[in-house]
Formats: sequence, structure tokens, C-alpha cells
Amino acid sequence: MFSSIFDTTAATLDAKSILICSAVSILLGLVIAFTHLRTSKTSKNFLITLTILPLLVEVVMIMVNGSLGTSIAILGAFSLIRFRSIAGNSKEISSVFFAMAVGLALGMGHIVFAAAITAITVVVILILSKTNIFNLSSQPQTLQITVPEDLDYTGAFDKIFKKYTSHAELVSSRTTNMGSLYQLTYDINLKKTANEKQFLDEIRVKNSNLKVLLSHVSKENLI
Repeated sequence: MFSSIFDTTAATLDAKSILICSAVSILLGLVIAFTHLRTSKTSKNFLITLTILPLLVEVVMIMVNGSLGTSIAILGAFSLIRFRSIAGNSKEISSVFFAMAVGLALGMGHIVFAAAITAITVVVILILSKTNIFNLSSQPQTLQITVPEDLDYTGAFDKIFKKYTSHAELVSSRTTNMGSLYQLTYDINLKKTANEKQFLDEIRVKNSNLKVLLSHVSKENLI
């Protein structure tokens, strides 16, 4: 069932088999790209990359005559171009490896296997993306508070954090404005019932109405 369509005993590869694998590569690449589009924020260029990546990997496999070890070594070098040019999020990285795995299977002539793996992986991705199985109770956020130098900030905001957050941790503190102010950075998780405006207002009362910045971390950037 999962046998290769390539005749490994022949000195040359059959052109018809290569064309069939290439057509299937493009088709499965489109499936992978469409799945990524439905489950992630992305760009047209990245979707095009996902579409043609299985075909390119298949070509590399054919050029090295089906040697899996050599192919992986070459593709590892090629993949550095993508990962060194832009920092991708976890979904982009997994989609790239998904497309590469399908291309490797097709490059060895295992069309049925490649199609089966694509179908199973797509179903799993869609189920995990559309359900709440891995949803966090709240998304992490970054809170920056500017305080005057005469305020002892150690524990100064503990009561506020206890009221509005499920987690709050001071990750950095530094001086600013020629040492007359301190900038505190916290990693926090707001409670579901927390009123964000009231939370910030109470901090402003405590820090003499100096700058307060609450950053919402995008789900797409969580790796």
C-alpha cells in the first residue's frame, strides 16, 4: 500500500513517475498552505512558499537518487535561508517541517503515504486549532510601570496584583530620566473577571500618575 512508484532497480527514473509525484507535490502543498491560512495569520509569500516547498524537496530527493541521509543534509542547509532571514512563530516552523516531510516522502515515490500523512496531520491541526483543548485561562502580558525614585517599589503593588492578576512577577527594573525615575517590568496574567481600566487606574494612583504601559502579547507570537 505504501510502496514507492519508482523502480529502484532501474538505472534511470521514469519521467511519468516524476511528473505524477510533482503534480501530487503541488496539490499537497496547496492543502498545507490552505490549512495554514485557515489556522494562522500569515502572508501570501509564505503561503506560496508552503505550496512549492514539497515540490522543491521532492526534486532534491530525486537529484540525490533517493539517498535519505544526503537529502536531509542538503535540505538542512537550504532551510537555514528561511530561518535566518526571519524569525517565524511556532506554527510557521511546524508548517515548514510539515511541507518538507511531505516532499521527502514524495521524493522517494511514496505517494499514498504522503497523502495519508497529509490528511491525518491536517485533521489534527484543524481539530487542535478549532477546539479549546489547549486554551490558556488568560494570555500573558507585559506591564511596565514608571515610579518616582522615592517610592519603595518592593511590594508596593502587591495588593493591586492580588486583586486583578492570577500571576505577577517582576522581571526587570532600571533607572530612567537621569536616575530620577525607575521603570519596572512585570510579567502578568490578568484574571478573567479583571477590569483592565480599573487595574491601570489603581496603579496610576500608586505611582503618582506616571507612565504605565500594558502590552498584549499576540497569540501568534507565543512559541
